[in-house]
Order: sequence, then C-alpha cells, then structure tokens
Amino acid sequence: MVAGSINEECAVAVSAQRLWKAAFAGDWDALPKVCAGLIDAVEVQGDGGPGTVSTMKFNPSVGVDNVFKTRLISRDAAAGKVKSEVLQGDKVCAKLKSQVSEMQVQAAGDGACVVKLAIDYETLDGAPLAAEDQATLAKGYLGLIKAAEAYLVAHPAEFA
Repeated sequence: MVAGSINEECAVAVSAQRLWKAAFAGDWDALPKVCAGLIDAVEVQGDGGPGTVSTMKFNPSVGVDNVFKTRLISRDAAAGKVKSEVLQGDKVCAKLKSQVSEMQVQAAGDGACVVKLAIDYETLDGAPLAAEDQATLAKGYLGLIKAAEAYLVAHPAEFA
C-alpha cells in the first residue's frame, strides 16, 4: 500500500458563514438545493454528529458513479472544518484502501472565502495514485463547492 495526500485551495465569492451554512453545517436537506443538477438526494443515518453516515445520490447527468457515501469524523463550526471518511465512491475510490477528506472554510475578505481541501489516502495495489486520479478526486469535491457558490451568488438572501 502507498499513502498519499492531495491538497487544494478554492477561492469562493461568498462569505465563509454563508458557504458553511449551505454546505457544511449538517443541513443535509440543503445539499440537493444548493447543488441542484449534481446531487439529487441525500440519505442520512445518525444524529448528524461524528459517526453519522451520509449517502449522496448524484444526478445521472454528472457522469460519475451514482452514490458517494461518507462517515463524519468531526465537524467544528468555530474553525469552519469538517472531516469525513469515504465509505463508497467512484472508480478512483475503488483503487483506495482508505480515503479521509478534510475541508476548511476560511474568510478571505468581505463576502469571500477560501476552501482548503486535504485528502489523505492509501492505495490498495501499492502503486502511487496517478496524477489524473488525484485531479479527479479533488475536482469532485471542488465541483460541489463551486456549485454551492453559484447557487449562493444567484440567491444572495439565502443562508444569510
């Protein structure tokens, strides 16, 4: 097995507070709304705290496997940080023994923020994860952030 990590940053044109409320605060019902066209539904098993399992069902037009299942490790609203373990995902996830993602939302001026993404993983076959697969993993997470950003820009009164 090979361990690796991916680190990316994404500038977002809405406040950290609004993005947190819309995408990370644990309001699972909001995700299909703020990521319309990408996420069709979210099923949740648990009370929303650590150990809660969420299953996102993607719209078939997205062109990825239909289900992305995670277990919440931690959520810290004060630090704007959420950490999850991936239980089921796309074809890249199938190459991994484990995958843990951490996203942190940080203010970056008036009405803007930066999302820092860190993915730690172990491969199954002992080979490093190809650069293309690393990019695919990061793109999946950041695509959801950009969809939430677009929704929030178009609906400035929501999640205020």
